[in-house]
Amino acid sequence: MWKVSLQTKILGLVLSLSLFLILLLTTFFTYMEGRQIVEDKGRLALELSKTISFMPTIIEAIESKNPSEKIQPIVEKIRHETGAEFIVVGNADGIRYSHPLASEIGKHMIGGDNERAIQKGEYYISEARGSLGLSMRGKSPIFNQNGEIIGIVSVGFLVEDVREQIFEDVSKEIVVSVIALLLSIIGSYMLARSIRKDTLGLEPMEIANLYKEKNAVLHSVKEGILAIDRNGVITSMNQPAKKLLDIKGSVRDLKVDGYFPSTYLYEVLKSAEPQIDKEMTWKHKTVIVNCTPIFDGEHVSGVVASFRDKTEIEQMVNTLSEVKVYSEDLRAQTHEFTNKLYVLSGLIQLGEYKEAIDMIQSETSELQSLNRIVFEQIKDTKVQAILLGKLGKASEKKVTFEIDTQSYLEALPTHITLSELTLILSNIIDNAFEAVFGIEEPIVTFFATDIGEDIIFEISDNGKGIDVEDISLLFERGFTSKTGKFPRGYGLSNVDHAVKELGGIIEVQSEKENTIFTVYLPKNREVKKNG
Repeated sequence: MWKVSLQTKILGLVLSLSLFLILLLTTFFTYMEGRQIVEDKGRLALELSKTISFMPTIIEAIESKNPSEKIQPIVEKIRHETGAEFIVVGNADGIRYSHPLASEIGKHMIGGDNERAIQKGEYYISEARGSLGLSMRGKSPIFNQNGEIIGIVSVGFLVEDVREQIFEDVSKEIVVSVIALLLSIIGSYMLARSIRKDTLGLEPMEIANLYKEKNAVLHSVKEGILAIDRNGVITSMNQPAKKLLDIKGSVRDLKVDGYFPSTYLYEVLKSAEPQIDKEMTWKHKTVIVNCTPIFDGEHVSGVVASFRDKTEIEQMVNTLSEVKVYSEDLRAQTHEFTNKLYVLSGLIQLGEYKEAIDMIQSETSELQSLNRIVFEQIKDTKVQAILLGKLGKASEKKVTFEIDTQSYLEALPTHITLSELTLILSNIIDNAFEAVFGIEEPIVTFFATDIGEDIIFEISDNGKGIDVEDISLLFERGFTSKTGKFPRGYGLSNVDHAVKELGGIIEVQSEKENTIFTVYLPKNREVKKNG
């Protein structure tokens, strides 16, 4: 299918419309101008004939013995002054007393249009062919003092001369029309170029496709997206943004203030510099915002902001942390079990069967004791999985990980998820393992109970303890007493956040050689959702 460009369409449409209007107006004005000239010439001829017919000199001359001697000089002078083609004065019989050609004087007037003036005494305009050619004539009767018709005055302008005048005037109008057409062509071309520039050279179909694609992309991404113009008026907002900001209905063409924290947006409008990964609170929600300026040439014409609920990001990070913890615990279990198999294989190869049997019985007895507590007293599979992983890790780190024999735990409420439980217990237990690293007899003890209205987890260690002034800072994000090249200070902060999300509390007691973390989680609390 043949496609016509936008520029061609605009040029064709504007030029066609301009040409049609110019032709229409030119034809109309030409007709009106010709008609006006004809009417003016006819009216002038009639007025001249009337004026001459009322002149006393002409009336007296007609009644004299030799009328033409007096009338001819007078009317010829008037003819030259007024530009008339001819002025003929005749008697009641139509005999000429004056004529531009002296040889025609004394002859009958030609044209056959004198009857109304001579017989009826009327004043009128006529068109007839005379001795000089086709002309427009003004006819007036001449009355004497008694009111009798004694003659006639005929003033005429040749039709050919009238047409020449019409042509001259119309030629001027045509010149103006041509100039107007040229201006229309130039204006149309400039308009088409301007529109093409405004649309970045894109055709309407391409713009429509881009608009559809933009809408599809805008509403398909999970992040909230908001765009404003240079005046802070919302130009677009996708559904995830409305859902995150609790907005219903359309907000297009409304000021962004009141719908979204606009501080960073206005900063970007002013500075033309993007704002990346800014954290802000809005209606009890913490969101991560990225603001990018929209440039129109060298000037900022608007801002696009993308934002996401921080809770989702934290959940994703926590999930990655859980996977890492599970992987590490499984690796520790595998490594420790492999070491024991190597030792057992060596004892058998050396013939030390009694020591091999003693080792097997010792491991079996220890496993049976731990399994009795883990599988019979602690009946929640999530806690069981975490403890089994930490037992292997403790064995690898040469830490005695004891599970209190008084521990007892039924299946946990459904609102306490595996991800939250792993985040809380794994971080506290791992911190306890690190706290006892390097001491002579490292011991970490785990206790759990669900007696009463709360589920209680208690992890204690015999490490060096925590300074009193540091206890109040433990759960602040970024705080750490450890050193290393990797970022630290986020584990306990995440633990505190997860405990509070579940409606619980966490307590810390620390002495010189003993630290106890106690977590209280209510049994009947609903999961606390963000927003």
